[in-house]
Amino acid sequence: MAGEPQDDCLFCKIAEGHVPATIVRETDTTVAFRDINPQAPTHVLVIPKAHYADAAALAAADPGLAADVLREAKAVADEDKLESYRIVFNTGAGAGQTVFHTHAHILGGRGMQWPPG
Repeated sequence: MAGEPQDDCLFCKIAEGHVPATIVRETDTTVAFRDINPQAPTHVLVIPKAHYADAAALAAADPGLAADVLREAKAVADEDKLESYRIVFNTGAGAGQTVFHTHAHILGGRGMQWPPG
């Protein structure tokens, strides 16, 4: 069921504290942690604690929670003193999503080219 933790989801396990991660922020509804394969000096993932497969599913089911994720993305950028940064939501395998639990990548601390690739 959407929103409920999934036993086979890595990010649900991180949100529940069953899998270790380098947590940088946590709220009642979100967890932010460092990416294990960083693509920039700052590369943090912000996830909702509730399970939604991708950003589209989250936005459709719970716009308030989607807003929480974006608010935390800004808070991460502020804490890392980023003047500019990129927020990326990969939605679907064809877009590079590998963990099917909504997550925002916050990338900063280096120049960002366009198109992103």
